[in-house]
Formats: sequence, structure tokens, C-alpha cells
Amino acid sequence: MDKRFFNLFNLSEDQAIALLQTPPEQLDAPTDRYVAASHLIKYPTERSINALIEAVQNPSTELYDRITRRKALESLGRLQARKALPLISTCLGDEDCYTVENAVWAIGEIGTEDTAILEEIAQLLEKKEQSYRIIIQTLAKLNYQPAVSHIQKFVEADNEPIVSAAISAICRLTGDYSQIQKVVDFLQHDSVNARRACIQDLIDAQYYDAIPQIARCPVSLVFRLRGIRLLAESGTATGKISSAEIEPYLEQVIRDHPNDLDLVHEYDQKPSLDFVINELYHTDFGRCYLGSKTLLELYPEEAPDALFKTWEKEAHNDYGAHYHVVKLLGWLKYTPAYDLLVEALQNTMPQFQKSRAGAAIALGNLGDERAIPLLKEASDTQIFDLKYACSLALKQLADN
Repeated sequence: MDKRFFNLFNLSEDQAIALLQTPPEQLDAPTDRYVAASHLIKYPTERSINALIEAVQNPSTELYDRITRRKALESLGRLQARKALPLISTCLGDEDCYTVENAVWAIGEIGTEDTAILEEIAQLLEKKEQSYRIIIQTLAKLNYQPAVSHIQKFVEADNEPIVSAAISAICRLTGDYSQIQKVVDFLQHDSVNARRACIQDLIDAQYYDAIPQIARCPVSLVFRLRGIRLLAESGTATGKISSAEIEPYLEQVIRDHPNDLDLVHEYDQKPSLDFVINELYHTDFGRCYLGSKTLLELYPEEAPDALFKTWEKEAHNDYGAHYHVVKLLGWLKYTPAYDLLVEALQNTMPQFQKSRAGAAIALGNLGDERAIPLLKEASDTQIFDLKYACSLALKQLADN
């Protein structure tokens, strides 16, 4: 589990438990107890688990109490607190669908072979307005084969992530992969949510043949990299695929050039420079990649100045645009960007971690040998994509 984000609130176990047990009227902010419940995943102790159980048992229907209860359920799942399983199971009948969702997810994390609990989860698929995707994924994860009859109807649902999860689950529970191509096809869907979701479903189905398509899917490299790595880990462990087969796709994703993606969006006319710059801020990275490709192809002379202006105005503080600007300045081989790229390489703020690897690749593209010792220093890390990117950049600089 990636723990880089756990210390944002810097609470001790005693502080988090005390905060979780503080009456709402004595809190500095109504979300403080939610923060405490979230923070206790740092502390896998009996005390933390008991405090979270107590939060789940709080019968209050006030909004922030319900939100805290949901987070406590999630944290118990993350802690794999088996002693809490009976209590978590009682939440499957809660009127709040989000509480039910977190209870189902937590049971999936803890694990159970109790058919009464599993059947109660399966019956939720017959209930309206539930989080069907989480329920389906959990039933497949816990290998509850009687759930297939409940899941089957969702293959024709009008919600792509639910359809994707249903097909993946049926593949896992029955061994019949005849419909898996429908999940692969979602990698090219207009909806970014469908694209992201189906990567998880392909991981769950252990469908190794999808690795090349995942590498070319226009979503953030975080989703693609995770998909390829998890499939690689299970595939190499079982001898289904080799590391040599995976490596070209890992390198392709780490380099993350828009020409190596199958873009799902297009412009019906030549966009203005300002419009394309604004695309770098889009929450759908498919649009960001189209914007990057357009800047490289249509505005290679004007782009550097426009990128510096957007950096100073907003991109320096927007983690998505930050990443795309960094990568673009490297592809454009814009030498005045050297100091900016070094700053990005050395930025350890959690929200900008993706940009560190992007900056390493950009420095390799820039070709300035002053970056060699800095890249060597940055490569001394446990962060996989940063270590890999530094290696690629150092090799490129050595070749230069």
C-alpha cells in the first residue's frame, strides 16, 4: 500500500482516537472526526480498531456522524479487522446506501466464507439504488459463485463501469471469458470513468492480453502503470507472461508521449492556442493528451512562451497541468526550462509525485548533461515510476 499520503494531518494514535471520541459540539470543524477515522489506518492496533468499532456503533443520523461512520467502516476494512466482521455485516441493511457500500467493501477486504453474509451481499443486487459495482466486485473477489445469477442482468445495464465489473466478475466466477473483449473495448470509451474502471476490471479478471491496449489507453499514466504492474506481478508469478514481454509497455507508459496513445477525442476544426493550453487543465486526461499532441504538432514555436505563462498563472499549483507542462517542455527541447524541470524533479509534495517522473523524462529529452548527478540522486528512491524514469533519462543522456 502506498503510504505517502498518510501523514498529511500528522496525528498521533492518541490524538486521532481522542478526536474520534470528541462530541461534535466540541470540535473545531465538523469533519474532524472523519479525519481521525481516516488517520487510524496508520495504527493497526487493538485500540484503534476498538475506537473505529465504537464510531460504527454510533446510531446518530446527523450528516457528519454518518460520514464518520462510513469512513470508520472503510478504515476497519483497510486494517482487515476480523473481529469487526459481525458488526460490519449488520450495516448491510442500513438505509444509507453509502454506508452499505463501505460495509460491502470492508467485508471484501477482510474476507469471509460465511455463506449467510455472502448471500446477503448478493441480495443487495436486487435492491434499488445500491452501489452495484462495489457489490459485484466484492462477490467476485470472495469467489461467491451463486452470485452469478444475480450479476448476469448487469451485463446489459446502461452504466458502463457496472457492465464492465459484471463481465469481469462472470469471467472470474465461471471461467468463461467469451465476453471479455467488451471490457477491453471500454478502454476506448468517451467516458473517462468507463476507461478508468475497466482497467481495474481487467486486472481483476487477470486478462494479460489487454496489457498493450492498457498502455495505449488515454487516462492518467497512474491508472495504466498500476494496471500493467499488477497484471505483470500476477502473470509472471504464474508463468503466464514474462518480464521481457512487459518491459516495452512499462517504458511506453513511463515516457507517456501522446503519440503512443489511442486518443478518443478530436477537434472538428483547428483550435486556438489559448483553447489548447486550457485543455491541459481538463479532469479527463484524454483531453489533456489531445491538447499536448496539438501543441506539439500545430504550435511548436508558440508553445514554450504560452506554457511558461500558464505555469506562472496557475499550472505550478495544479497537479494535472503541472505534469503536462513539464512533459511538454521536455518534448519541445526548450532549454530555458532547465531550472523549472529540476525544481519539478525535486518536488516531494505528494500531489506532485507524478511530475517528478515526468520531469526526469523531460530532462532526458532536454539533453543537458548537468542533470546527470541530479537524476542519479533522484533515482535513489522506492517510488517505482520515478526510479524507472530516471533510469530511462540517464540512459538517454549517456547516449547523447
